[in-house]
Amino acid sequence: MSQQQQRPFLLVKAQKAVLSSENNMAPATVLVDRTTGKITQVATDNDTIKVKDDMDVIELQNDQVLIPGLVDAHVHLNEPGRTDWEGFETGTKAAAAGGICTVIDMPLNAIPPTTTEENLDIKLAAAAGQCHVDVGFWGGVIPDNAEHLPRLMERGVRGFKCFLIESGVDEFPCVNEAQVRLAMDKMVGSGKVLLFHAEMEEGLPEQPKQEELDSRTYASFLNSRPQNLETNAIDMVIRLTREYYEQGKPVKTHIVHLSAASALPAIRKAKADGIPLTVETCFHYLNFSAEAIEDGATHYKCCPPIREAANRELLWEALLDGTIDYVVSDHSPCTAQLKKLEVGDFGTAWGGIASVQFGLPVLWSEGRNRGVTIQKIIRWLSEVPAQRTQIHEKKGRIAAGFDGDLCIWRPEAPFEIKVQDVHFKNKLSPYIGNTLYGAVDQTIVRGQTAFDRTTAERFAPKPVGRTLLA
Repeated sequence: MSQQQQRPFLLVKAQKAVLSSENNMAPATVLVDRTTGKITQVATDNDTIKVKDDMDVIELQNDQVLIPGLVDAHVHLNEPGRTDWEGFETGTKAAAAGGICTVIDMPLNAIPPTTTEENLDIKLAAAAGQCHVDVGFWGGVIPDNAEHLPRLMERGVRGFKCFLIESGVDEFPCVNEAQVRLAMDKMVGSGKVLLFHAEMEEGLPEQPKQEELDSRTYASFLNSRPQNLETNAIDMVIRLTREYYEQGKPVKTHIVHLSAASALPAIRKAKADGIPLTVETCFHYLNFSAEAIEDGATHYKCCPPIREAANRELLWEALLDGTIDYVVSDHSPCTAQLKKLEVGDFGTAWGGIASVQFGLPVLWSEGRNRGVTIQKIIRWLSEVPAQRTQIHEKKGRIAAGFDGDLCIWRPEAPFEIKVQDVHFKNKLSPYIGNTLYGAVDQTIVRGQTAFDRTTAERFAPKPVGRTLLA
């Protein structure tokens, strides 16, 4: 995968291409100017763009499909500070291997968190020269940092995330309603989005304590994070979003990693009323079920938890009817030691699922049995996350003027996830050993090949990704 011999233009010819969620599958030829990274021409008649000497040409095979590069808007890269958990190099390699061209990095689990302009600079310095895909950044809202939000917005963070329950790391404490209001006041009129980890204990009856239960059972963990933690928090988010909206001071809000189907009626009503609320869920909530998780299998632990199969079906219904807007990985890895697999203790294990590499095949494998089309996959994994992160004028579809972000995959190809094929740092994931459909063959970021499964080295020798702050 030598970058030294590249020609100025890349021409990709596909007999099967889906350019956006509004397009049917059809032949297409895409021309990318590598000097700008932009698509200069898209032709649906493969003969209308002639091959020239200044072009490298990729011609897809009959079983390959060309789609827009994916956008994962919820990834923890953990660098600097916790790079033994994950880092820019390994995390973005894994993203590229999954057809992802852009990830948006979460503000916590790195030390320091992205809560001030100075901390953002530390994050950018750590990312320099390491990104195999493009990387944008969420800022964070914590107690007493509201004064930093305007400058962080000016610097180009995509929005802000806060926790309504303890985050699990000391550097990123949770906020209360008054502190949320301070943040929203700073964000009025900005167009930026405020993200909520929507679990909240305040005002609820006391929950079962983990230590009072058999902490090796998954049921003990599930019982300790009941659905009403989510519904309680989401009710507050909706109330505040509605209040600011009705006062003519709208602030866009967003629920990250929804797992509780019991919150869906309130979300549906809020959306029907027109308030600016969006919602994501995760691949693991749409794939796994609590009933199938064995005792001691702490690599399934995440917060909020994977719930029962009936709950999963309701999440699928909400995704299909548009109540849930898009799907993310919430790639939140850690070291094997922190997962406590040797003792299988759900109470003390770190909560997070490593999955950034596998979102496309996971969603497609589950979805194809439910009538999901490639167009819906593009909407959920490219277009809508690009819109929510305000990069939709250059990411999320294949069109002239957009970045040359392309994914070449084989939707009908089954493959088994093997440890040796995992590219994130800690090779611990509940997906290992699963057989899925939809093997990613090649990922192209702004005209540069970031990942090629057919080559020995697989990744570009020099990372092709950039940081997104504009």
